[in-house]
Amino acid sequence: MRHAPVAIAILAAVAVGVSVALHERATTPPTLQAGTALPEPRALAAFELTDQHGQPFSRDNLRGRWTLLFTGFTNCPDICPLTVASMAELRRRLARDDLQFLFVSVDPQRDTPEVIRRYLAHFDPGLLGATGSRADIEGFTAGLGLAQVVNPGVGDDYTVDHSTAFVLIDPEVRLAGYFSAPHLPDALAADLAGLP
Repeated sequence: MRHAPVAIAILAAVAVGVSVALHERATTPPTLQAGTALPEPRALAAFELTDQHGQPFSRDNLRGRWTLLFTGFTNCPDICPLTVASMAELRRRLARDDLQFLFVSVDPQRDTPEVIRRYLAHFDPGLLGATGSRADIEGFTAGLGLAQVVNPGVGDDYTVDHSTAFVLIDPEVRLAGYFSAPHLPDALAADLAGLP
């Protein structure tokens, strides 16, 4: 029984060490060469979207993993397909279980979950997709510091101007940084591979 105080002291020291390590991981911004890390990551507000399978998509879907997010729309003629192809290439190249790639549509009128699912499957079925009502999408993207503007057309013949940056969200569901275009694959891969 005289060893009990020693064992308790060792367990307490281990608990303190683990707590400090988790706190350090949670508060230290990532080191980015190709992007800009926020000095203080900012928690994302609660949101309710729908994924490409028609299931609810919320903060819980981002918790516990790094997320590289891009907003766009499936009828985009140039920037979006090139950027989504870049996401698919990064996903294959890095193969990290703790890193996911998310495409959020800013065109809910045309981009149903099924349309997004088919679109992403063309590049990589492992990519995540989400959409929602216009109000939900605008609230979500505003929280990320992103914007989009619908350019009116005739019927469904319209375009959407949108942000082209990648957004980095940390495993604590906090906005951690941005990667502005142009997205250089090697530099992006190096930064993402170095995430803690």
